[in-house]
Amino acid sequence: PHAIRLEGDLTLGGLFPVHSRGPAGVPCGAVKKEKGIHRLEAMLYALDRVNGDPSVLPNLTLGARILDTCSRDTYALEQALSFVRSLLPPEGGEGTCPDGSQPQRPPPERLVGVIGASASSVSIMVANVLRLFA
Repeated sequence: PHAIRLEGDLTLGGLFPVHSRGPAGVPCGAVKKEKGIHRLEAMLYALDRVNGDPSVLPNLTLGARILDTCSRDTYALEQALSFVRSLLPPEGGEGTCPDGSQPQRPPPERLVGVIGASASSVSIMVANVLRLFA
C-alpha cells in the first residue's frame, strides 16, 4: 500500500524508511521526515533532473517504483520480493480470456537497479535476494 510508481523506459527501484516501525501487528507507524521523506524526495528530484536533461540519457527516461520499508528489515525484504514478483508469470499460468483468446500482459518492468535500503544490514539482505534474479 505504500508505493510510488513513475513510468519510464528503465525503472529504478527504491526502498526507503518513509514510516517508522509500527506497534505489534502493524507494519508501519508514524511518518519519518528526516530519514524517510527527504531520501524519497532526493530520488524523485534526481530522476526529474536526469529526465529533464536530454543530453544525459538521450531517448530514454528513467522511471521508478519506490516502496516503503517501514523501518523493518523483514518488511523491507518482503517489499524487495515484490520487485521480483513483477517479473514472474502469474500463478496458474497465463490462463485464457472468456472468448478463448490469450490474455494481453503488459511487458515486464525493466528494473535496472534498486536504491536503498537505509540500513546496511537490510541492504545486504535485499541485495542477496535480488542477486538471485539478476
